[in-house]
Amino acid sequence: MSTPFFTPDPEAAATSRIAEFARYVGVNDTDYAALHQWSVTHLEGFWGAVWEYFAIDSDTPYQQVLADETMPGAQWFPGATLNYAHHALRNVRDDNTAIVALDETGSGYEVTGGRLRDLVASVTATLRDLGVGKGDRVVGYLPNTPHAIVAFLAAASLGAVWSVCGQDYAPKAAADRFAQLEPTVLIAADGYLFNGTTHDRRDAVLDLAHALPTLKATLLVDHVGLPWPSRAYPSLVVPWEDASTRTEELACVPVPFDHPLWVVFSSGTTGLPKGIVHGHGGVLLEHLKTLGLHSDLGPDDRLLWYTTTHWMMWNLVVSTLLTGATTCTYDGSPAPFAKPDVLWELAARHRVTVFGTSPQYLLGMAKFGIDPAVHDLSSIRVVGCTGSALPASAYPWVRDHVGERVLLVSISGGTDIVSGFAGSAPNTPVWAGELSAPHLGVALAAYDAEGLPVTDQVGELVVTRPMPSMPLYFWNDPDGIRYRDAYFSSYPGSWRHGDWITLTSHGSVIVHGRSDSTLNRNGVRLGSADIHDVVERLPEVAEALVIGAEEPDGGYWMPLFVVPAPGVTLDDALRDKIRDAVRTGASPRHVPDEILEVPGVPHTRTGKKLEVPVKRLLQGAPVEEVVNPATVDNPELIDHYARLGAERREGWTTA
Repeated sequence: MSTPFFTPDPEAAATSRIAEFARYVGVNDTDYAALHQWSVTHLEGFWGAVWEYFAIDSDTPYQQVLADETMPGAQWFPGATLNYAHHALRNVRDDNTAIVALDETGSGYEVTGGRLRDLVASVTATLRDLGVGKGDRVVGYLPNTPHAIVAFLAAASLGAVWSVCGQDYAPKAAADRFAQLEPTVLIAADGYLFNGTTHDRRDAVLDLAHALPTLKATLLVDHVGLPWPSRAYPSLVVPWEDASTRTEELACVPVPFDHPLWVVFSSGTTGLPKGIVHGHGGVLLEHLKTLGLHSDLGPDDRLLWYTTTHWMMWNLVVSTLLTGATTCTYDGSPAPFAKPDVLWELAARHRVTVFGTSPQYLLGMAKFGIDPAVHDLSSIRVVGCTGSALPASAYPWVRDHVGERVLLVSISGGTDIVSGFAGSAPNTPVWAGELSAPHLGVALAAYDAEGLPVTDQVGELVVTRPMPSMPLYFWNDPDGIRYRDAYFSSYPGSWRHGDWITLTSHGSVIVHGRSDSTLNRNGVRLGSADIHDVVERLPEVAEALVIGAEEPDGGYWMPLFVVPAPGVTLDDALRDKIRDAVRTGASPRHVPDEILEVPGVPHTRTGKKLEVPVKRLLQGAPVEEVVNPATVDNPELIDHYARLGAERREGWTTA
């Protein structure tokens, strides 16, 4: 067994909420593996205990915890009626800060618990007057500000269904999502901040409203101070100031456990984005488990996690309120030119205890020599990281530049479950480059090509027993065919997520990348993340993308595309250095066939590299069949890779 990079302080582990929960259910509070094993072999006992431990308020009692374990279609807590918004607001204290609103200039304001309740009550009454009721859809075209949280909680309190996306989405891309839902109300802001620029989205809001013919009203939010001109909106217009300043009492509508809470969308890189529907009860329990137990959040904590409203991390960040902790919203670039360390500065100033980000952010901080330690980060006890696999090289950097006793938590999960499959906890050790363990209640396995579970071998990420936050269904998928095909067609009765992982003999999880973009050289499966990790450690490389493309003649081409760091040119010496690094840091099999310079790597708007679309472009698939440019952070790059593919197929070679 390898030596852990980090071992939790025994006293801190013993006083954590997850240790208290272990004692509550009669399991050894120092043995996470035993608690996890109990949680997946006694699903009803575990989730029933989560319900009791967090004192869920149910207007009508549940008949049993799990009535049907069949996947898909598991039935959780039948008979129970409750409301997510009620639980999000019940623990916020009137005079304490519930939300801290921040932006890239460093300015901000606070919203107390009492003020938050008043705002939600007012907007709820406004929505009700506009005819919004149980099951209706309310959509937000909003940046990550308190307005989005208030709007969501108001919709949820009525039993309406919420969906949101950021304003960097073009109106058509937003309409591709929202029009599927046939929404009743649109809530939109005048603009947002990013990298020193105020982006005016007033015309975009008007275009989006015209693309949603079912709207009864549009609520206009003043966020960046741009006046709303008189325009011909297709429905009633209500200023946010009017909607949010009424004096009202809030009464949340009880709904069944599996009543839809929100619709989150897939990236939509090909075709229309899939609308993934989650329920009030499943999200409530899953997020209390993830935030209350794994993240150890409570009333004295503050969480700042960089996200946009269209990434599932926004949904998890809102759920900070469920624990009574303070959540921080942030409008802006994670590393603006004028102040690239602004997030660390804000974390220090506002005494943040849980700081969340992405691997690219941490690697960028290290590569460009930014030292967070110039700020007082003594309040931070957890640095969370998700979006892709966190390479081992980031672990010592966080220890040396953020804090020696900071728990660095790499998390693997997804929009599909709006939570994590694996991560860490206050009572788990941490191995660099690995996730400490599967999350509680997650029956995680790695399946080989024969569909058999393996340890210490690469396999498909599979969940063999249901989770409450698995989707209720896909929107506009009445027979459930698309839903079943997405997760259950490979291993009937078990969820296949589409990631390659290794479950190690010491209980940790290693994520190798998406299985649909797996490199398969001479029959040996290689994870793209293993190559990206090695190459992106080099100071000369800003970012890298490796692709394995099957060719018509039966050949296999595995190029590595490299974005050099500023001022660096990809020459033969750097190519040799990259090959040596891959050979020694991964294996000789991982060494690419060619190393090519590119102007950039395309990502989804939530930061995931577009490995499969680039592969298909290189193989000659038409752009319109491969990717919707509106869903890409830099659409011009799509044409670049399409040209590379065409040149390759015409016999193009490079040194």
